[in-house]
Amino acid sequence: MKATSSLAGRGVPAALTDTVLAVLAAGGCLALPTVIPANSQDLRAPDTWWFVLVLLVALPMTVHRRLPLGSLLVTAAAASTLQALTYVPQLSGAEGTSIGPTYLAVATAVFLTAVRRGPWITTFVAGVFIPLDSLVEGLIAPSGHRVATFLTQAVLLLAAWALGRLAKARAAIRDEAVGRAAALEREHAANARAAVMHERARIARELHDIVAHNVSLMVVQTIAADRVQDRAPDKAHELHATVEQTGRATVTELRRLLDVLRTDEEAEGDPSKEPPQPTVDAIPSLIDSVRDTGLDIDYGVTGTPLPLPAGSHLTAYRVVQEALTNTMKHAGATRTRVQLKWEDGPQRLTIRVCDDGPAASAGPDAVTPSNGTGYGLVGMRERIAAVGGTLHTGTRPGGGYCVHAVLEQA
Repeated sequence: MKATSSLAGRGVPAALTDTVLAVLAAGGCLALPTVIPANSQDLRAPDTWWFVLVLLVALPMTVHRRLPLGSLLVTAAAASTLQALTYVPQLSGAEGTSIGPTYLAVATAVFLTAVRRGPWITTFVAGVFIPLDSLVEGLIAPSGHRVATFLTQAVLLLAAWALGRLAKARAAIRDEAVGRAAALEREHAANARAAVMHERARIARELHDIVAHNVSLMVVQTIAADRVQDRAPDKAHELHATVEQTGRATVTELRRLLDVLRTDEEAEGDPSKEPPQPTVDAIPSLIDSVRDTGLDIDYGVTGTPLPLPAGSHLTAYRVVQEALTNTMKHAGATRTRVQLKWEDGPQRLTIRVCDDGPAASAGPDAVTPSNGTGYGLVGMRERIAAVGGTLHTGTRPGGGYCVHAVLEQA
């Protein structure tokens, strides 16, 4: 883990933290002779060695972030030497116990080492350095105060070590929480992008069905108009008008499709651009528009309509739409039966669309079937599966093709 202190964890650089601590330690040691009572202990007057030892207590703090253990050992050795040469008071003396800046400097170095280093070094500090340093302090203490000095120094340094480990553990928990939050944010963004792409794919499928249906109608209506133009001009004019109207609607849907397929940088969420969502109630209108192309359709409904989810409503409409589109493309002007059956036990809607196959004899107004292939059945199966329904398609024994779908109420 990158070496940090508790202050550095809050945004303060480690170098600045160490420099401030070094200045405080040096200032406290330099000011110590001016605040010690004259009769407290028989202390040696400050001299050159005193000044050098004070610097050795404070200056290692400035490089602690790079050399924590070395800095701690130098600081502790200098502090013990100051006390052994009686430049500063002992931890326990004739006047009682006192904790000066040299002891606090060593405790601070222990705290920072516990924060900045891993288990091996911190275990060495707790198991080896603290007992030895406490023993040295006890040996250089005045006679009769050695045990108290040993215990006081040990408790002071162990408390600093424990606080350092606690700060390190809290920093690790904080970093882990920040990392987890960042991971969750990335996952949320990925899920949001996936949801957007899924929604775009859904809208694109809707528009594909609409455009494919409209284009098929335009082709069939154009062929029919061409066939009846000489014999029934009014009918041809009506078909041409229908082709124009359908073409305009198709262009509008194509524009929506292009808007849906834009890139993320170009797209802006605009619910108004989504296509209309037809329901089962719109199936009669769909059948009327297909009848205008010359397709003979028998439409029937049995049973009492039941409430269906919006997705099932849309699926039922698309199944009928795709089945009729395939009939026009592959069977031409044939006879088709569309049957909707509502059942109350269990509640479900059965859709059956069957045609008689290509007409045996094509009249002058007959429309030639298309040989094109597409993905209509694949899309139909996906829609049915999405709402938990079943779909069966295939040729009839007597000729023709059937689409059989069952949608159950959730």
